[in-house]
Amino acid sequence: MDLLQEAMHLCGILVAALLGFAIGYERKLRFKEAGIRTHTIVCVGSALIMVVSKYGFYDSAEADASRIAAQIVSGIGFLGAGIIIYRKHEIHGLTTAAGVWATSGVGMAAGAGLYIISLGATVIIIAVQCLFHAKWKIFRRKKYFQVKICFVSSGGACATVKELFRTDRFNRLVIERENGDTVYRATLHTDREFSSAQLNEIMESNLFIRSIERCDET
Repeated sequence: MDLLQEAMHLCGILVAALLGFAIGYERKLRFKEAGIRTHTIVCVGSALIMVVSKYGFYDSAEADASRIAAQIVSGIGFLGAGIIIYRKHEIHGLTTAAGVWATSGVGMAAGAGLYIISLGATVIIIAVQCLFHAKWKIFRRKKYFQVKICFVSSGGACATVKELFRTDRFNRLVIERENGDTVYRATLHTDREFSSAQLNEIMESNLFIRSIERCDET
């Protein structure tokens, strides 16, 4: 009977391996830091620890099986911290780290024998990842472009520049006096991408603008 029970627990671990593989495969298709191997191992390891915590100490009156399972959550936290990278003023790997953490929960559910819940959670995780990677406008991050501009401040020039570039303020503003004129040199952040032809047209239509420099996306 003990061998039969252990075989059933092993089946739960195999289910966890398949579910972890499915989640990892979706991540691999998107060239993420953690792929098939990471998610499969995390899921299998979580299922194994869950089986040990739930069934490995049933003959000990003082054992608290929940303690071992609880350590999975904190242990996966250290693994996730190694995936997150801060580079070029942006955070990378945060979603992947969260996915690894959620995958450990799938493994725990499979190890506890909650196969329907573990399967359903896997479907939800993969569906969420695919849904929010869809190129729908509602899910797109708003892009901003940086423009450096130099212009002579005269009767409503500031308001005109803000209206042209759809912005409400100047960044890195420098004000100078040149030959009796007040000259503004500023950096603008705008959500509108301007072509060279459009910038030429703006300068030709607004003679108070001396120069416009289009910079990389920010």
